[in-house]
Amino acid sequence: MQSASKFVPIDPEMAASYNPSIVETPIYEWWEKNNFFSPGNPQNEPFTIIMPPPNLTGALHLGHALTVSIEDALTRWHRMLGHDTLWLPGVDHAAIAVNALIEKQLREEGKSRHDVGREAFLDRTWAFVEANRSRISTQHKRLGASADWQREAFTADAERELSVRTTFKNLYDDGLIFRAERLINWCIGCRSAISDIEVEYDDEDGSFWYIKYLLDDESGESVTVATTRPETIPADVAVAVNPNDERNAHLIGKKCVVPTTNRIIPIIGDDAIDIELGSGALKVTPAHDQIDFDIGERHGLEIINILNPDGTLNELAGEYAGLSLDATRQLIVQDMENLGLIERADPYTHAVGHCQRCSTIVEPLVSEQWWVDAKHLAKPAIQAVTSNQINFVPSRFQKTYLRWMENIRDWCISRQIWWGHRIPVWYCADCGHLTVSITDRDSCESCDGVNINQDEDTLDTWFSSGLWPHSTLGWPKELHEDLKRFYPTQVLETGYDIIFFWVARMIMLSIYNMDGVPPFDTVYLHGLVRGADGKKMSKSTGNIVDPLEAIETYGCDGLRYALISGTSPGNDQKLTDDRLESGRNFANKLWNAGRFVISLREQHKDKITTAYSEPALEDVWISSRLAELTEEVDRLLTNYELSEALRQIRDFFWDDFADWYLEIAKIRIRNEDYTPLTVLTETYEMTLRLVHPFMPFISEEIWQRLQKSIVGSNEQQALIVASYPNSQEINIKKEPDVLDQFDAIQEFIRSIRNIRSENKVDTARKIECFIVTSEYTNEVRNLSDAIKSMTRIDPLHIVSEVNQAPTDQVVSQVTNGGTVIVPLGGLFDLEVERKRLNEDLQIIRQEIERQNQKLDNREFREKAPEPVVQKELDKLEAAKAKAVSISARLDELITD
Repeated sequence: MQSASKFVPIDPEMAASYNPSIVETPIYEWWEKNNFFSPGNPQNEPFTIIMPPPNLTGALHLGHALTVSIEDALTRWHRMLGHDTLWLPGVDHAAIAVNALIEKQLREEGKSRHDVGREAFLDRTWAFVEANRSRISTQHKRLGASADWQREAFTADAERELSVRTTFKNLYDDGLIFRAERLINWCIGCRSAISDIEVEYDDEDGSFWYIKYLLDDESGESVTVATTRPETIPADVAVAVNPNDERNAHLIGKKCVVPTTNRIIPIIGDDAIDIELGSGALKVTPAHDQIDFDIGERHGLEIINILNPDGTLNELAGEYAGLSLDATRQLIVQDMENLGLIERADPYTHAVGHCQRCSTIVEPLVSEQWWVDAKHLAKPAIQAVTSNQINFVPSRFQKTYLRWMENIRDWCISRQIWWGHRIPVWYCADCGHLTVSITDRDSCESCDGVNINQDEDTLDTWFSSGLWPHSTLGWPKELHEDLKRFYPTQVLETGYDIIFFWVARMIMLSIYNMDGVPPFDTVYLHGLVRGADGKKMSKSTGNIVDPLEAIETYGCDGLRYALISGTSPGNDQKLTDDRLESGRNFANKLWNAGRFVISLREQHKDKITTAYSEPALEDVWISSRLAELTEEVDRLLTNYELSEALRQIRDFFWDDFADWYLEIAKIRIRNEDYTPLTVLTETYEMTLRLVHPFMPFISEEIWQRLQKSIVGSNEQQALIVASYPNSQEINIKKEPDVLDQFDAIQEFIRSIRNIRSENKVDTARKIECFIVTSEYTNEVRNLSDAIKSMTRIDPLHIVSEVNQAPTDQVVSQVTNGGTVIVPLGGLFDLEVERKRLNEDLQIIRQEIERQNQKLDNREFREKAPEPVVQKELDKLEAAKAKAVSISARLDELITD
């Protein structure tokens, strides 16, 4: 156990109620001061998690809070297991998102990035970055993240820039990065290319326009083209039909006229044309549609790009130049109608791509960009998963991953923005040579000329974050101690929604850079945190929960409890006030139990003994249950079933320890039997260690106070680095038979309580009771004081045969261990009860009479709506059932 500086609680006296606001910050600062977050067991097996880096554009949300709760729980558990534990934090530079934010600020000042220039723009961006980095780190700490902040990384710092440039150059030298003119996804809002997986599709209502393209001959014949995008007609270069389409096959080889520009284009045959869709004739616009681009490549068609970067049309669109796409669509449709070229327009719902970052509609556009040969990199990444070197939790996401990887397309990695890793390529104006370099260049590597310029574009954000598992550990410095010690990592924990954005790219690039070694063994995927209404949290729906505000209300442990208790791998969860309340209530229950145990120790410190010569049944029972719990929690955490592990810890503490053992221990101590104090302390102390990974603040605070009561000073160790419980350290060993024996006692007590409740016995009234049992006579006798106290019975008769107990005028319940029999006379005054029941019966009979009169009324039955009549019938039946029940109860009370 790692030693610690002296722990001094803010409040020397343990307050009557737990106040997280005065506990959490001092404890976190104490952990940091003592360097508990850094790896501290170099002789032991390492355990590493690399934190998914949040971006810089805003405050942390509940998704981040869930990530922290899960990863911190795993980290704290492994640290307590003695592993050399590293949770390495970091922040992502979020290239497009931050670039857009700074550009928005400039627009509000009436400027653009081109007005201020690249250098001033980047200076302004770095100022924003530095301010936000510290804020994000502070928020992580508020969530209790026990990450090694001394190793915090940033995807745009100098170390990560070295890794990015090294990877780019290696891939280029291997022929896996290349520059080519291809169809890309162009975000008009970001003014940049984006990758396929950064496009989100939403169904939108539109139209299918059937437009006639006149043939270029004297026949007057036309071909009807069906399109959802008439605004791109000026870029058409062909009309394609399926050679097997009897309607249109005869047109192949002929030419037609583009309606808006009067250009002459060919009619071609292509098997890819869907005969059943629309008119069966497709206008081919290679510059603005992926299918059309593929057709164009097959047929050697020209490419006409009519789109400006800002989303307006250029001079190639002719009379529509300068207009937006929406305005062009409306005008072209109007022009076509005026020319009589529109046959009809059918309503049509189709998927429209939007930028994942800014929600602007994404336009297909042919452009020269930098690409990664993703198919080549995907092959070993697929093998790593199919060979079980990497496992997904839950396993169903393996199929999702493989399906995408097996159909992966080349990755467009260049972005037309200024913030981010600038592409390390220099172009020579003298000889035309292209130089790719890890370090900045001031001359051409081919001709030594100095007339060179660096590529203006930057790299996709996911290129740098794809290197995260090894770049954060010092790569490409192969002798870096962290890289040798902590790579590969053990767990990658993140949301299932970024399997393709991040997880797949980390696997591909890490295997490439790290000589075929995958970056992690396990991919643990959590779901989304939704509002209490089940909807995705958003400002528009008003269901957002701010994690920091939740901490102010429920405490950090309360929030972490709510998030972990509601999560299961790969599934979404609803965060409700009830769950947050449950987290706070659990923390308060832990606190109150701690106050009680510590106060008992202080009151009776001279009576405490560590001897276990003859432990009582309940001592062996609680110790056996604790042993079962530790073994089950170890299994659950190993299988990443955090929610179930927390539930079992909570149920053990609340139900077994607090409701049963603690209550029985109070009775024994009142009777001057002080032996439970040792078992109480051991069980409670181990419970605090069990719950620490999930609720670290309150467990550390109480554990420190409990340890002081044990050792008598504040020089004790820290819970954060204490050992995680195992069943072997429990002094009283598990006895399975005892579990059945104590279960029988619990059933007897519950049965007596049920009888009291069902018969509405006054809580202060003591009643007579017979427990009939032949199997558990000794156990009942030994726990008779507890049974009597916990059920308010006196006298208690323990008999082995039913005929030894009364049979008339009794209430009984049969349990697995015997029978509980309670004479009715002891429950209440029989005459008073008979009088009350007769009065109740009279009232209910009057109710039945009223219902019958209403239902016998023909006018009511004929005019009232059917649901209203049925409701009255239901009332009548309920009243009759109640009358029967009361009558039966009266019959039970008739004396012989």
